[in-house]
Amino acid sequence: MAWEDELFAYLDDLEQQAAALYDAERAPDLADRGRAEYQQVTLASRLMASVDLEVTLELGGVGAVTGRLERVADGWLVLSGHGQDWVVRTAAVAAAHGLSERSVPEVAWPIVARLGVGSALRRLSDGGVACSLHLLDGRRHDGVVRRVGSDFCELRTGEAGRLVLVAFDQLSAVQSRR
Repeated sequence: MAWEDELFAYLDDLEQQAAALYDAERAPDLADRGRAEYQQVTLASRLMASVDLEVTLELGGVGAVTGRLERVADGWLVLSGHGQDWVVRTAAVAAAHGLSERSVPEVAWPIVARLGVGSALRRLSDGGVACSLHLLDGRRHDGVVRRVGSDFCELRTGEAGRLVLVAFDQLSAVQSRR
């Protein structure tokens, strides 16, 4: 029976060599596939995986803002900390620090994550909350959001109650104080 043991040992060795050659051939293919799959990951999906983490976001027209990531939705997010809340348009995020290495694909997001930034601004309007609207170019308007249209919001500013319309496309973030 010794010759059978030698034969099986020889066949096992050949099988291991074949598996090693297959793995060596497949490694570059797997690396390419991994890179190709990763290109499907969006900033929003990384942000969604980072909910409840302390993050720092660098925003166009605002600079760096740090806080706890509370909510991520379609095109916007809520960051809380230091006695204030920030409603941030995702398009205004230039860089992000402290995000999870995971991602959550949009198909796995909750239904409420499909709401647009207008819904967050309507909530501020309903509460009569004083806030600052920061624009991408660095300008800022302080006041109370009065009404929200499909692609803009109306802000009542100053003591005179002047109305300013702000287009969502130019909005970087909304800062409200608790």
